[in-house]
Amino acid sequence: MVAVNATSPELSPSPTETADQAAPVRRPIRDLPDELISQIAAGEVVERPASVVRELVDNALDSGAAQITVRLLAGGVRLIAVEDDGCGIPRDELPVALRRHATSKISDLHDLETVATMGFRGEALAAIASVSETSIFSRPAGQDSAYLLDARSGELRPAARNQGTTVEVKELFFSTPARRKFLKTDATELAHCIESVRRHALARPDVGFAIWHEGKLVEQWRAAGSTPDEALSRRLADVLNDKFVDNSVAVDHWAGPVHVTGRAGIPDAARSRPDQQFCYVNGRFVRDKVLTHAARSAYEDVLHGNKQPVYALYIEIDPARVDVNVHPTKIEVRFRDSREVHQAVRHAIENALATPRAAAVVEAAAQEAARQPGLIDESTATPVAEKAATKPAAAPAWPQTRMSFGEPAIGNPVRDLAKLWEPMREATAKTAPAPQMVTAAPAPASATPATPESSAPGATTITNTTAMPSPVPQPEDEGIRLRPSGQSSYFQRKAPAPQMQEAPAATEIVANAAAAAPVEPAATHTAEHAAAPAAQPPVTAAADNTPVWPLGRAVAQLHGVYILAENSQGMVIVDMHAAHERIVYEQLKSAVNTENGDQQIPSQPLLIPATFAATPEEVATAEAHAETLLTLGMEVSPFSPKTLAVRAVPATLAQGDAVELARSVLAELAQHDASTVVQRARNEILATMACHGAVRANRKLTLDEMNALLRQMEVTERSDQCNHGRPTWRQLSMKELDALFLRGR
Repeated sequence: MVAVNATSPELSPSPTETADQAAPVRRPIRDLPDELISQIAAGEVVERPASVVRELVDNALDSGAAQITVRLLAGGVRLIAVEDDGCGIPRDELPVALRRHATSKISDLHDLETVATMGFRGEALAAIASVSETSIFSRPAGQDSAYLLDARSGELRPAARNQGTTVEVKELFFSTPARRKFLKTDATELAHCIESVRRHALARPDVGFAIWHEGKLVEQWRAAGSTPDEALSRRLADVLNDKFVDNSVAVDHWAGPVHVTGRAGIPDAARSRPDQQFCYVNGRFVRDKVLTHAARSAYEDVLHGNKQPVYALYIEIDPARVDVNVHPTKIEVRFRDSREVHQAVRHAIENALATPRAAAVVEAAAQEAARQPGLIDESTATPVAEKAATKPAAAPAWPQTRMSFGEPAIGNPVRDLAKLWEPMREATAKTAPAPQMVTAAPAPASATPATPESSAPGATTITNTTAMPSPVPQPEDEGIRLRPSGQSSYFQRKAPAPQMQEAPAATEIVANAAAAAPVEPAATHTAEHAAAPAAQPPVTAAADNTPVWPLGRAVAQLHGVYILAENSQGMVIVDMHAAHERIVYEQLKSAVNTENGDQQIPSQPLLIPATFAATPEEVATAEAHAETLLTLGMEVSPFSPKTLAVRAVPATLAQGDAVELARSVLAELAQHDASTVVQRARNEILATMACHGAVRANRKLTLDEMNALLRQMEVTERSDQCNHGRPTWRQLSMKELDALFLRGR
């Protein structure tokens, strides 16, 4: 091997070559050709066939079309044809429509600042025509015939067509072969085109859409619904399937000039991907980080893990308060007051999700059962309704034996948060008698006093062989008040007051109960014991006036973890710790918000301000959002040009890292103009308190306590999920139970 000297004259560049490489060649400044200008614009507007479909459908909607048809070949690469029945384009304006920046939608700066149409730039048709073979034929009302304009040749000739416009785009990117190489397969491009039309269809339920590919109908959504709400629900069901509507709640919220409507999916409907998240601003589909962050914040304490919520939200706002001219494809917007919109969207979803769904689920199931024909009894082939009408009123449908429980009433009321999660006293465990066997024979008639509920057909009576004392009447300020069984309402709801007060032991409760109320021969648990809180009257059955509770009445406790209850639809299984954890958590949040007036979070001044080196963006954010920081209970001010000082923090977070909290809040304010860091941190503390204050597993509850927990769940906001997003209850219908045992097969 021969070594080569890098400094040899044969390999070293000459001084002339070095000078030529260093000096750039200057080119004169000149105007670009119109075709090249349009092709450059097409690089921004026309990314793939779906981009062409989006622009053409926008124009069709602006023309007032009631039916739009999209025809595709090869996923839109060979042909894209969009037909509408809108107002049409007059013959003289057809050549003008293909010019750059020619439009009928704006004429001055005021129109641009208050855009109310889908399109307004006036460059889409010119950009599309520069990279494809485009033709337009249209006929407005009052014109004798339609006219066809060929974009390449400029030829204008008569054609046959009804009122409306058809735009045909053939051989997309034929003039720029390099762009065509970046396209995917026909199936992939077709999927993107369908998704583009889907977004328009969700925004305009009053317009019908049809998509044809290779001569076959792929998708069709008809305009339906007599009212806007009915039309939207029908369109959501058609486009996203019926499950989306069934597993979502209606959203309708006003916050100043912002109106938020649509539907928000319940936490159980969350998905692993954010593929069913649709946000519209004045009818335009947008991807906006402010809206996405607001929606995600509303689901913070009801979603489990990294699940993604589903929703379709429609934000109506004054066009002057939103700028849509910030992106070539008009898919991004900028709000004049982002915090205002963020709060409106967040509160809209939170309010919609707050209502417990137990009553809605039972009502929907009852309506579904009412729509079905009369059920047939297998043994006699007689409709159940007719068969029941022929029976004596006092005769039960089938022999029902009473269940006896020899175990005494031990445990603590659900309201006693401090005692429910403490270990049971050893003395109570030692003195508790052993449970007796359940007898299979019916109990004597004299063992149970006659009540209207016990004499009703099919009534189930659970009798305790050990005499149970009547519940103890509680003071008026308790969350749940127990009444003696002789009164009409067993559980009566009072204003919730979350207090971690010392509760008496179980033995003391039993002793006080024996002294306060007469002891009955045998305590019975009938439908009377499942009466309603005063805040929410029970649903009453028409036949026997028996109260029907959404979560039913408790019948047993399973392994000290789950509560088994029966309602009108079947069986309800409740995770008692998760359910009680949510109840306590909501009470703590309500107490904190009531104390603070829900306006400004109390702050704790720091004796020694915490300083930290800040970036220019953090300093600018602290100065621009000083008032917002004060409402969050924080005071962050510049200490020097490159240093910030934290002088006050929220009182509930005084023991935390002030610098880390300030950095997190400033980062969120810089990105979204709103911050939920403080509320999130405060809620985490309250969630920890609720977790420790909730009833623990293996805690034995009485039927009264279990029923009290069910009644609290029915009136507590967001009680369908615990603080960590796990479900608190599940419904097993009679149909599902029959399927488990192959009944009716």
